[in-house]
Amino acid sequence: MGIFDALTTAVSGLQAQSFALQNISGNIANSQTVGYKETDTSFQDLVSAAAPGQQTAGGVFASSTASNTVQGTIQNETQPTDMAIEGDGWFVVQQPSGSSGSQPQFTGVNYYTRRGDFQLNQNGYLVNGAGYYLEGIPLNPASGNPTSSTPSVLQFGNNFLPAQATTQINYQANLPSTPTPGVLVPADFTVNPLVSGTGTVVGTDAATFTAQSLDGGSITAYDSLGNQVNVQFRWAQTSASAASNTWQLFYQTNTSATGAQVAWQNTGTSFTFNSSGQLTSPASPTLTLANLTVNGDVVGNVTLNYGGTLSQFANSNGNVQVNGLTQNGFAAGQMQSLSVDTQGQVVGTFSNGQTIPLANITLATFNGQDALQPLNGGAYEATPESGTPLFSATGKVVGSSLESSNVDIATQFSQLIVAQQAYSANARVMTTSNQMIQSLLQVIQ
Repeated sequence: MGIFDALTTAVSGLQAQSFALQNISGNIANSQTVGYKETDTSFQDLVSAAAPGQQTAGGVFASSTASNTVQGTIQNETQPTDMAIEGDGWFVVQQPSGSSGSQPQFTGVNYYTRRGDFQLNQNGYLVNGAGYYLEGIPLNPASGNPTSSTPSVLQFGNNFLPAQATTQINYQANLPSTPTPGVLVPADFTVNPLVSGTGTVVGTDAATFTAQSLDGGSITAYDSLGNQVNVQFRWAQTSASAASNTWQLFYQTNTSATGAQVAWQNTGTSFTFNSSGQLTSPASPTLTLANLTVNGDVVGNVTLNYGGTLSQFANSNGNVQVNGLTQNGFAAGQMQSLSVDTQGQVVGTFSNGQTIPLANITLATFNGQDALQPLNGGAYEATPESGTPLFSATGKVVGSSLESSNVDIATQFSQLIVAQQAYSANARVMTTSNQMIQSLLQVIQ
């Protein structure tokens, strides 16, 4: 029966090489598919059940081997919602089962993909080129805190960002060691501006104060409705010696534009610098501008943060050099565009100039990633062999980028040549076996 065994063995060889050719063909066809993972072929020998010494080389069985953990090349793209995963992880996605009106309906079944060519559709969903909808953890745009603990299909629409009142001003400045001549506030103002926590300079005193103090910069703050409030600062030197200099900070509460008296409010804090130009007092890095109000527009309590950013070094022009003046308030705005940042977040750019994180992109991983079941469109589903998804992937989301297929064309062509030669050899075995059987039949005749 050896001749017939050779025939069946050659047939299994033809089938195995045909299977390998099918995988090679699929890999080459998808060499430009975003996020595609090539499928390799594994061969297993089948040994006849015979006594030792009588066993012969049997047939062969071919099976597919996944390469899900092999990274594809990451390429830069111009689409801001394109994203790639560098390292371990899978995007969590869903596919709609139908629609209600213009809105898609979902069954809650999660799939997983490395295909990150997501774009915002007309309903505010991020959908990739294969029709899968991105999932993540939505964030509260005002606080930045997650609104849930489990990923869901993300929808953005025309998000409206409410106004945020200013609650903190960060101030960085260098005061001159030798200020402009005349900058020394006298102690005989009608209302002494140097009395800690009570000084308000108004009327004719305000004019004198302005002449004998230094501009400390200004910044636009916002009230709770998003109205702009111009906050102006001035520095007044109250004492000067070789060992130390003391200054006080004021902010304007009324301007001439309102028709009321010009007024400046003392912050009630003395700032003392040593001979090296370093701040020695106060020890606290912040002070509170209590119920900050300018021209009747109430901003509220605002924390002025100056810790480690105030100094008094030589300055040839004798003025205050403001190195940084920022605040955390903004007016209301409407979302204009979406993008993906380096923290793996979907961020919205609003008409008020703010860029706010709107969602965290969820990445899943599996103990048996190569055992995931492939689906159409570069998606996969979990299997008992892959295990359940673990939301602890260590990969990094890269915005404005896409992961290319991990197929190497040169390797596929070399495997194609090997498969072709092996197929031809197996066919040759069948031809030889057929000739031997024909010879045997002629003997019998």
